[in-house]
Amino acid sequence: MRSIGIRSEDERTRKRILILLIFIVLIVLTFVISVNIGAIRLSPSELLQTIIGNGTAQQELILFEFRLPRIIISMLVGAGLAVSGCILQGVARNPLAEPGILGITTGAGLMVVLALAYYPVGESIPVGLLPFLSLIGGISTAIIIYMLAYDRHNGLLPNRLVLNGIAVAAGLNAILLVVSLQLPEQKYDVLAVWMAGRIWGAEWRFVFTLLPWMIILLPYIFLKARTLDVLTFGDEVATGLGVSVEKERLKVVAASVGLASACISVSGGIAFVGLIGPHLARKLIGPNHRFLLPLSAVAGALLLLAADTIGKAILQPSEIPAGIVVAIIGAPYFLYLLSKS
Repeated sequence: MRSIGIRSEDERTRKRILILLIFIVLIVLTFVISVNIGAIRLSPSELLQTIIGNGTAQQELILFEFRLPRIIISMLVGAGLAVSGCILQGVARNPLAEPGILGITTGAGLMVVLALAYYPVGESIPVGLLPFLSLIGGISTAIIIYMLAYDRHNGLLPNRLVLNGIAVAAGLNAILLVVSLQLPEQKYDVLAVWMAGRIWGAEWRFVFTLLPWMIILLPYIFLKARTLDVLTFGDEVATGLGVSVEKERLKVVAASVGLASACISVSGGIAFVGLIGPHLARKLIGPNHRFLLPLSAVAGALLLLAADTIGKAILQPSEIPAGIVVAIIGAPYFLYLLSKS
C-alpha cells in the first residue's frame, strides 16, 4: 500500500512538472510572436542571431531597446501579480481575493499617480523611488481593508474582506479621477496611460527597478508554501498545528502587498491577473502551494504577455492597453466566480 501511495504521488509530481513545462513552452512561443509585432519583423533565425550578437544594428536596436524591455516587464509584472493573488486567496480563504479587486493596486497606484502629477514640470521623477511610493500606498490600503474585515471574535472574515476591498477601491478610484481632472494636458496624458494599464515603463531602467523586488520577495514567498497550506485550513486548525497565525499572516500579506505594489509602479493599473492566474493553476494542479505558487507565476506571466501581444496586434499601428485586454477576459470570469461563491 505504501509503495502504491508513493507511486501515485510521483505520478502527480510528474504531471505538475509537465504542466509547468507546457506553460514555459507557451511563454517562449508568445515571446517570439510578441517580438514580431511591429512594422519591422524578426524571423526566428534573425531573432536568434540578434540575441547571440550577430544581428544588424537596426535589429539590435529594435530587439534590445524597444521590444525586449517591454516583454520582460510584462512577464515580471504578470508573475508578480499572480503570486500576490495566490497568497491573498490562500490567506483570506476566498477565491475572489486578488490585489486589484481588493483595492491594493489602486492604493499603490494612487501614490505613484500623485508623485507623477505633482512632481515639478520638466523634471523626471527617480524611477527607483516609484516602488517605495507604491508600497506606502499599497500597505496603507491593505491595513484599512484588514481592519474593516477583521472581527474580534471570528478573526478575518473572507466575504467582508472582498466587499470592503471593492468599496475602498471605488473610493480610491474616485480620488484618482479628481486628481486627473486638475492636471495639465501633458501630465493628464501620462496619467491616462497609467490608468488604462498599458505597460508604460518599457525601458531597461524600469526592468532593473523591478527586478530586485522580484528576486527578494519571490523566493521568500516560495519558502512560505507550507505556511500558506496550513493557513488555508483556518485559524483554529493552523494554531493547533503550531503556527503563529497572526504573525505568519502579516508576513505573507506584507510580501504579497510589496510584490503587487512594485509591479504596479512600472505597469499601471492592471487588474484580474492575480485572479485568473492562481485559479487556472489551482484547477490544473490542486491547492498544494509548493507547486501552486510557481505555476501561478508562470500562468500570470503568460497571461499578461499574451494580453500585451494581443493589444499590440489588433489595431496596428495603434494598440489596446494590456490592462483593458485582461479586463475583457477577467470581468466575466469574476462575475462567474461571484455567482459560484
